[in-house]
Amino acid sequence: MINIGVLGSTNGTDLQAILDAIKNKIIDATVKIVVSNRESAFILERAKNHGVDARYISHKHKTREEFDKEVTSLLEKKNVDLVLLIGFMRILSKEFCQKWQDKILNVHPSLLPKYPGLNTHEKVLENKDPCHGISIHYVSPELDAGPLI
Repeated sequence: MINIGVLGSTNGTDLQAILDAIKNKIIDATVKIVVSNRESAFILERAKNHGVDARYISHKHKTREEFDKEVTSLLEKKNVDLVLLIGFMRILSKEFCQKWQDKILNVHPSLLPKYPGLNTHEKVLENKDPCHGISIHYVSPELDAGPLI
């Protein structure tokens, strides 16, 4: 069984899909904790509604490294094997990425390496791209540049 930790800043629809897959025994895993840097993010409510430990950690008045150390501490206390970024709208420190190297995945809403960062859908429309999709990749210190899965 895989112990999953989730970092999210938005609604958490991908979290819901993971929770449903666990419930339906499609994947052998447990979501141990969901952490958000946005207190009003619905992903926290979604986690609580499924009995998952949900934590808000403010990043205000903290360095990136201080925030990431606090998150790492929670993930370690929950014995997390895999970290999933689900709409996590924050760049992670080099130290965090190295600590969780090959154990942290991101779902990005473009076909990387095209359109890293934000506003991917707008960029696709603006450039009249004939196809669009998502990328799942390992997280590295460079924004949306880790190896594709």
